[in-house]
Amino acid sequence: MNPEATLEEARDQIDSCADHAALKEVERHYLGRKGVVAAALAGIGALPPEQRKQAGQGANRVKQAIQELVDARAEVLDAAALESERSGAGFDPSLPPARLETGSLHPITQVTRELEDLFLSMGYAVLDGPEVELDHYNFEALNIPKDHPARDSHDTFFCDDDGGLVMRTHTSPVQVRAMEQLEPPFRVIAPGRCFRQETTDASHDHTFYQMEGMVVGRDISVGHLIGAMRTLLRGIFERDLDVRLRPGYFPFVEPGFELDARCPFCEDGCSVCKRTTWIELLPCGLVHPNVLSAGGIDPEKWSGFAFGLGLSRLAMLRYGIDDVRHLFGGDLRFLEQF
Repeated sequence: MNPEATLEEARDQIDSCADHAALKEVERHYLGRKGVVAAALAGIGALPPEQRKQAGQGANRVKQAIQELVDARAEVLDAAALESERSGAGFDPSLPPARLETGSLHPITQVTRELEDLFLSMGYAVLDGPEVELDHYNFEALNIPKDHPARDSHDTFFCDDDGGLVMRTHTSPVQVRAMEQLEPPFRVIAPGRCFRQETTDASHDHTFYQMEGMVVGRDISVGHLIGAMRTLLRGIFERDLDVRLRPGYFPFVEPGFELDARCPFCEDGCSVCKRTTWIELLPCGLVHPNVLSAGGIDPEKWSGFAFGLGLSRLAMLRYGIDDVRHLFGGDLRFLEQF
């Protein structure tokens, strides 16, 4: 290889490159693994010993020079492309703009906002509470003392060694905070995130969303509760669901009930409904007198009802989602459907 002739030839070809594709091709021809310079270096071993040093230095000098020429030409092409864009040459203002990617609300957010609008129209106030909660509000004030067996079913995340600070296991603590802050009669709901050490499956996760509801007034009965729940479900699903009301035990209500909805994914049982054909949707009942007293309300004068709605499960029912893990998996293929 004649270093001077090769470098001159390469310079002419590089200077004539009109775009990066052509420049890349010239670079590959001279500096690629099978290029001119690589071939010259590979042939040094066949030269007489006294010529090898000079040939190697010449080849390396040509390689470095060509690389500098390529880099300089790339900068010129970049500057020309930028100047072309700034000048507006070839721009057609009549063409539509590039399509922007738009997001959408998460299905749980959509359900939560619809429920908030529904309850606001029924005279309820929307409240919020801390996710890291005191044991007093999460258990004690809800008629669940430290030795109560109901604590075992909550699978609690504790935040300190003494167990006085927990990740709230339900949104029911907002009931007590509402009673401390509001004068009866009142109607409130409290949507939010809850945490339990659940074994993850198609219908359970360690993080989930609930909406707590509470009404306190004079002479509140089960009839008031049933009427409110029917209005709630009709507003959510815009039709009458196949539901059932059965007795259920919750320390903070007496009597307590479970409102179940027929599983929309099967007829004979599936993993979502645990082969029962029913999904637990809405526990409810009349507020226990001990809970009213813990909130500073006289149970001899006032009564009330409360309910807890699983927003994650409700979103599954509403949109036909068969696995709760899809809701928090972050898969855009799933989320873009909403």
